[in-house]
Amino acid sequence: MDSVLCDELLQEIFHRLPPLCSAKVSLVCKRWLRLLRSSTSSLTLYFSPTSYNSTTINSLSSFLSEHPCLFSLSLTLPTDCPTSSAVHVLLCAAASCPNLRLLRFLSTPVSPFSLFNLSNSCNHLSSLTISLSRPLYFHWVKFFNSLKHLSLFLANPSTQFNSLYVNEMNEILDVELGLESLSLSGIRPGDFGLNFLWRNCKSIKKLQLKSCESLGDNASFLGFIMRQKGLQEVELRTCRSIVDGVLMKLAENCISLDFLLVYDGGGSEGLHQFISQNKCKLRKLDFRLPLDLYDGHLIAISENLNFRSLVSLRLQSCCLVTGEGLKALGRVMGNVLEELALINCDIVERESGLLTTLGQDLKRLRKLDLSYNEMLLDREFISMLVSCNCLSELKLRGCNRLTSLSVNSMIRNCKLLQSVDITSCCGIEVEAVELFLLNTPQLRKVQVEQSKISNVARTWLMNKFIEVVA
Repeated sequence: MDSVLCDELLQEIFHRLPPLCSAKVSLVCKRWLRLLRSSTSSLTLYFSPTSYNSTTINSLSSFLSEHPCLFSLSLTLPTDCPTSSAVHVLLCAAASCPNLRLLRFLSTPVSPFSLFNLSNSCNHLSSLTISLSRPLYFHWVKFFNSLKHLSLFLANPSTQFNSLYVNEMNEILDVELGLESLSLSGIRPGDFGLNFLWRNCKSIKKLQLKSCESLGDNASFLGFIMRQKGLQEVELRTCRSIVDGVLMKLAENCISLDFLLVYDGGGSEGLHQFISQNKCKLRKLDFRLPLDLYDGHLIAISENLNFRSLVSLRLQSCCLVTGEGLKALGRVMGNVLEELALINCDIVERESGLLTTLGQDLKRLRKLDLSYNEMLLDREFISMLVSCNCLSELKLRGCNRLTSLSVNSMIRNCKLLQSVDITSCCGIEVEAVELFLLNTPQLRKVQVEQSKISNVARTWLMNKFIEVVA
């Protein structure tokens, strides 16, 4: 059989296999191993502290050269890796993979000089993730002509430096960068080198700020926001000290924003000003661990006409929100909202009948996430499902009190379900899982423990090509 299949056909087959099958394929024979490597387009390599040595590094080039179709590469090195070794690995990867489009290099910070060399070797690179040390210089970015997505982790400086000198160095050159997505982690007061990015990025569509204490220079950042006519997505994660200021700038200057995520931050006044002054037709809102989100904010969202296009609302651990705010939102957004997440929100357990009301109001609901509501009972959940006949995605991970009664209700009321997560639902038994799998015709993906999948259900899943995630 092996000799009947030509190389091209085998490569096409390997390309369509799930990633977990690659290890088994590589053990069949040398020919299959060679063809697997030559057809692999994405690769992730992790160097553990015990496996990281000069021999491993020296063999990296020959190993990567056996993957001529490699477009995506992720390399993770130990945190105590010497800078010189990290640079050596980076340059080996660049020289061996000239066709790379995406590179994630997670290690100790690399120098601007090594990034200049990377730009020469991988001139098709469109996505780059790296760590940089202070002082911050960004002139190397302009040499990546195809770069669209840049993600930077900013590390502590090893020595003291003159911030004014850094600012002058970054002011020397003005050039319009073609970046569309920018992610920055760890900005601190005095990082004036960021002015180069704020000044020269004029086509950003997605901005992510993570664990940031500052924006570098507020005036330059304000100019950056005002120039972004096409900014569509903003994520603010663990940026407590700057969240309110960024939200205010977005409300005053941004008209194209489509998606906003705030994780662990956002004062009451800052959130209220953003909601009331927002000029964008926001479609997706995601608040996770917000400091002071309460009913008044949700009511303000329902009253602002600019939020009437909202199709997705995700709330996580919002302890100050009550049923009043959610019900007000449900009444106004009932014909628009397609996704609702109430993750680890004790309001689900506190207020009896809330889910019933939301299910009746949200007539277009397609995606529902009630994960980690450990005290959620069958009675409350089933009363909502009766009205949610259009659900295609349902997540109940960690809902320990739900039982097989809820699964039976899912079978009766949710005929269009395509994706379900019932992991860590201790009250749902093997028999109920089997019954659900056999009687949900549209199902394409299920997340559940392997121990809850019977032999009959496993055969059914394989015949119907349903993806199982344990």
